[in-house]
Amino acid sequence: MSSSSDDQPRQDKPWSRPGRGTYALTRLAGMLRPGISVYRPEAGKVRVENDCPVTTRDGTVLRVNVHRPPGDDRVPVILFAHPYGKDDLPAFTASGRPKLSFRYRIMRQTGPLVFSSLTTWEGPDPVWWVGQGYAVVNCDLRGAGTSEGVGALLSAQEGEDVHDLIEWAGAQPWSSGAVGMLGVSYLALTQWRAASTRPPSLKAIAPWEGFTSAYRGLARPGGVEENGFLRLWDLGLRKVRQAYSFRRESARRPVIDDWYRSLDPDLSAVEVPALVCGSFSDNNLHSRGSFAGFERIGSAERHLYTHRGGKWAVFYDQEARAAQLHFFERHLKGRDVPPLPRVRLEVRDRADHVVEVREEESWPLERTRWTPVHLTDRGLAPEPPTAPGSLTFDIRRSGARFGWTVAQDTEVTGPMALRLYVELHDTDDMDLVVGVEKWSGGRFVPFEGSYGYGRDRVTTGWQNLSLRALDVERSRPFEPVPACLVREPVPAGEVVPVDIALGPSSTLFRAGEQLRLVVAGRWLSPRNPLTGQFPASYRTRTRGRCTLHWGPDRPAHLLLPVIPPRA
Repeated sequence: MSSSSDDQPRQDKPWSRPGRGTYALTRLAGMLRPGISVYRPEAGKVRVENDCPVTTRDGTVLRVNVHRPPGDDRVPVILFAHPYGKDDLPAFTASGRPKLSFRYRIMRQTGPLVFSSLTTWEGPDPVWWVGQGYAVVNCDLRGAGTSEGVGALLSAQEGEDVHDLIEWAGAQPWSSGAVGMLGVSYLALTQWRAASTRPPSLKAIAPWEGFTSAYRGLARPGGVEENGFLRLWDLGLRKVRQAYSFRRESARRPVIDDWYRSLDPDLSAVEVPALVCGSFSDNNLHSRGSFAGFERIGSAERHLYTHRGGKWAVFYDQEARAAQLHFFERHLKGRDVPPLPRVRLEVRDRADHVVEVREEESWPLERTRWTPVHLTDRGLAPEPPTAPGSLTFDIRRSGARFGWTVAQDTEVTGPMALRLYVELHDTDDMDLVVGVEKWSGGRFVPFEGSYGYGRDRVTTGWQNLSLRALDVERSRPFEPVPACLVREPVPAGEVVPVDIALGPSSTLFRAGEQLRLVVAGRWLSPRNPLTGQFPASYRTRTRGRCTLHWGPDRPAHLLLPVIPPRA
């Protein structure tokens, strides 16, 4: 390890980084013409039955679209359920160009994406899967599309409904009786919940990027209120008949209560084989929950597929589809094929370059060297400081940064944890937002991020200071978990410790490059769709000043998951 004058702590505006102008132009071009191809299925290749009724245990009729191969063979089923409308399919212009929805334009696509005209938002392509010998069942959840009833997002009722849909699919004359689930985001959330009810016909799940805690993953990570994505999501669900608006309900609930607890699946009850996609690109929404799901489910056979590419481009690409197919061939068709690797690990050194893809046996990696780098007057350093130090910044106008220039190639793979000692002035609370960045040759190195943001940091964490008390039973040294039960404002003149979790990542820092820690009291990226991480937004407090302290009695440090090379 080494240090330079650029590593030294200083006030900074960590939301200001070079290179945004060029990025804005590429974003504008992508909005006007996304790199997406939509094809029509060949005649006679897919049998389609729309609006098939399925009666649930309480008599509510849900409706599904069934896609299956021609002929009368009994085949396994890929099922997915969501509130986005099973009939909301791509249309075409008179000239034959696909008419893509707002979602495909505002959420940056790394492309190229190719799927059929029977593919709904974030769902598997029915034409492709039918071609592999599967039936595909696309389900409107209760209150959505043509299904009856009034829905409740993420509720136990949804889990029961999907349980009943699975059993219906397993009993159909065209079904082999083996049902699997596949899909992205909400189509993953329904898998956690349904699998925890243990429907007999469900043989495997593939939750592709799905959080497992509504409070920690979506509404208030670290106790900091999300008010950007939730607004857009609420607007997109305006046609769904709901018992409540998730955005409005969560806005009036600042701490974890029984309502939030009721929304989370019992991961320990999930026992079917699982292929879990854990993305390093989705720290704002699904990343932490996906990794938690992999670690906490009770499945004997479970696999973790990591990546740091675009959410949708990866889901539909050849390598990911090959893994999905291999998994379902083993568990739905009973083919004698070897299991997938326990962990498929993808390591990058920048957004567009994969250094290595390799197999691992665990997450976090068993050979991880948990390495603290300490806040000092010289920046981040391997040795703790011998004298006290501090840095003060205005919460609204600036932040702080600390650097570490690596002396040799260093792989950092896993979650990170930051311990700070904080004093507040003219306020009794703040929302800490922290990030780890990579800089090379004095320039910021971007990575793929949530919602298609192409200029993300290595990882990010955020924590409301008054909700700093930890859940002792769930916390680990490398992964602090705030209890978020009771607010404890910071008394004037008091220095308080706070632990902040930073999401999982896998990055190679090359010799001479800088790992930079940034600390602020506001979100670290612009919020507009051209240069920012739209629609991500967090309601942060902007009044007062913050002093960060370090020294022999205040061992502020960033805990890094350093991975030694294999022998």
